[in-house]
Amino acid sequence: MEKINNVTEFIFWGLSQNREVEEVCFVVFSLFYAVILLGNLLIMLTVRVGKLFKSPMYFFLNYLSFVDICYSSVTAPKMIADLLAKTKRISYVGCMLQLFGVHFFGCTEIFILTVMAYDRYVAICKPLHYMTIMDRDRCNLMLLGTWVGGFIHSIIQVALVIQLPFCGPNEIDHYFCDVHPVLKLACTDTYVVGVVVTANSGSIALGSFVILLISYTIILVSLRKQSAEGRRKALSTCGSHIAVVIIFFGPCTFMYMRPDTTFSEDKMVAVFYTIITPMLNPLIYTLRNAEVKNAMKKLWTRKVFWEANVK
Repeated sequence: MEKINNVTEFIFWGLSQNREVEEVCFVVFSLFYAVILLGNLLIMLTVRVGKLFKSPMYFFLNYLSFVDICYSSVTAPKMIADLLAKTKRISYVGCMLQLFGVHFFGCTEIFILTVMAYDRYVAICKPLHYMTIMDRDRCNLMLLGTWVGGFIHSIIQVALVIQLPFCGPNEIDHYFCDVHPVLKLACTDTYVVGVVVTANSGSIALGSFVILLISYTIILVSLRKQSAEGRRKALSTCGSHIAVVIIFFGPCTFMYMRPDTTFSEDKMVAVFYTIITPMLNPLIYTLRNAEVKNAMKKLWTRKVFWEANVK
């Protein structure tokens, strides 16, 4: 059957149909997005200027912050601008690019979190061989793997959607283009595509979560053999990572490890993993990590000293 595509743009329903609610959301999410940018940029600056980049943990934390900025920027600016717009439009090409970006950076973040769990496992369970196992070449190779894995995943998602015919209607009950809401608009049977999409996203989410679960189970068991001080330090660094994993994987699991269906709660759940999680990541890593806090204090002291000398 020849593909028929009469749709050149899509219309978002947005977060709410209430104008007053949208105005409040505009202020709130503008603030959230500013915190995402400033918080994650501060983490990246601290890691680089504070010479923490040589440590594998902070090497990956730096790129996690970068991915958080990119991930939220795929949806947040458009969503914030649409909150003040009467009609929330996006072109067909723009929709496909947004879908690609959401899955590319989202999947890359999942893989980076998984690699960070492996890093903590090696640091705690094999401390004498840590720098040998997690040398720079291996870290670069694992980082490259996270980007390649995210790219392959997102290309599959977009390829499945882009070959579908869209002949109307063109209204998406969401605030950004995601696979499940867009599939509802296709004027053909999408059952097989929906199964493949769910298998693709679900296998990545489930597989990564199982790896994380195994890693932290082994870590917690091995901590029993260490001193009280060693346990405290290990739990301090692992605690922040576990918190990030929970608040990111929880909503993602709800959204993607299920059949091709949509629920009224999807938009609020999506807000959590596209905006709230990238905003909380720098706060969690800063508040629970003494080394990052000390590096930030040194960075701030250096800035104040430099400004005093300039004056």
